[in-house]
Amino acid sequence: MKTEKWIFSVERKEIHYVRYTLESYDGMAVVRTLDPRAGLIEVTIVPGCESEARKLIDALREQEGLAITEARPL
Repeated sequence: MKTEKWIFSVERKEIHYVRYTLESYDGMAVVRTLDPRAGLIEVTIVPGCESEARKLIDALREQEGLAITEARPL
């Protein structure tokens, strides 16, 4: 099984919060900043954790009010 890589656009000031939150779920995902000015991040998901990662990202949108949108790779 291969890891999945998702690209998202977030507000610049929220990059750290999104990274901290996703990576706090030990072993689920790793977040890398692709373009800090544009707020582009890459989320690498461990196989088998895709559903949980999606739920967490949706919760960040709905409960925290973060503007997290899917983006195209550079």
